[in-house]
Amino acid sequence: MSRLRLFAAVLPPAPAVEELRSAVAPLHTLPGAEGLRWTGVPGWHFTLAFFGPVDEELLPELEARLARAAHRTDPFPLRVHGAGRFGGRALWAGAAGSLDTLRLLAERADAAARRTGIPMEEHRRYTPHLTLARSRRAEIDLHPWTDALGGFEGTPWEVGELSLVRSNLPVAGVRGEQPRYEVVASWSLGS
Repeated sequence: MSRLRLFAAVLPPAPAVEELRSAVAPLHTLPGAEGLRWTGVPGWHFTLAFFGPVDEELLPELEARLARAAHRTDPFPLRVHGAGRFGGRALWAGAAGSLDTLRLLAERADAAARRTGIPMEEHRRYTPHLTLARSRRAEIDLHPWTDALGGFEGTPWEVGELSLVRSNLPVAGVRGEQPRYEVVASWSLGS
């Protein structure tokens, strides 16, 4: 029986990704940028719930529960907004718009996994974020990057879909190799 590394996500549309890509490009030239591993633009997403390795036999039930979660959640406005960090380890772009609905969708995705029998991490408050870079070392001062991107305001779009995404880990030892993400299934929001 195979196991798939899965997570639920909201994927920003191409225009939002392009806007953010243009805003992030100058950050690569800041002093110390070589100390960061930048995430690949094709993989940019807002994770709602990380499920980890999931037995393939649980997939049909997980998909059915995620479909119900999506149908119970109405479409909502969102935009990429500002920047933040998790300590000195991860740099991210934030979100603005209907964050209550985004958090509700995250809670519903988490509950869908738990009801499917997937052991989930201890529940903590959801922080909407799109990871841009991770530190190559243990901790670095990410303030120059959060300051540079802090005023970013993306164009709003309507979130209309919940996606189940498979994470294919990078090949060990291949320099510059990025995780590859593949949408396994997606569901329209609302009834």
